[in-house]
Amino acid sequence: MISFPQRLLEGYRAFTTQRLPTEQSRYLELSERGQSPEVMVIGCCDSRVSPEVIFDVGPGELFVLRNIANLVPIYQPDANAHGVSAALEYAVTVLKVKHIVILGHAQCGGIRAFVDKAAPLSPGDFIGRWMSMFIKPGEVVEQRTHESFQDFVTRIEKAAVFRSLENLMTFPFVRSRVEAGDLQLHGAYFGVAEGSLFVLDRAAKEFKSARAGE
Repeated sequence: MISFPQRLLEGYRAFTTQRLPTEQSRYLELSERGQSPEVMVIGCCDSRVSPEVIFDVGPGELFVLRNIANLVPIYQPDANAHGVSAALEYAVTVLKVKHIVILGHAQCGGIRAFVDKAAPLSPGDFIGRWMSMFIKPGEVVEQRTHESFQDFVTRIEKAAVFRSLENLMTFPFVRSRVEAGDLQLHGAYFGVAEGSLFVLDRAAKEFKSARAGE
């Protein structure tokens, strides 16, 4: 017999006795009228970077998509299946979210594999092929002179946020709503060790601390 993870059962039981009683009416309301989140967060699969925890939100508040290295591909309607594009299409055209946040983070395994030029993990090497869309044809991503390796990795982790924001605008249904003022795109970067959050200042092209007074 295959046993369900005990930690999850314990967590669910704690949820039913502690959190659910205070949010039961919210769940009932969501089940009856459906979801209507105003914010979509595109984050990494990394278990340390949970948008719901970082932003302290309740059920129904965020539409979350997570993948390796929080990447958004370019708009490419073809015969292939596109999970990220499908989720994005649903969020923008059906849910009509008002904000999309690309949430990057420190110690990203996907980015580290990319900068390390790691050997394929398998014959299919899904991660390698996934990360390859991070760079444009002919683009070279290398460590700069006098740049430490850690600074290089951090720079690329943040660059992934910029690239995903850029790629979002290749989707016609995103671009039209942005240009109409109905949708805003945002970037953020989470520091795992400190629990710090930095929000992208699009005009200055730099990440600034989200803590009050900083």
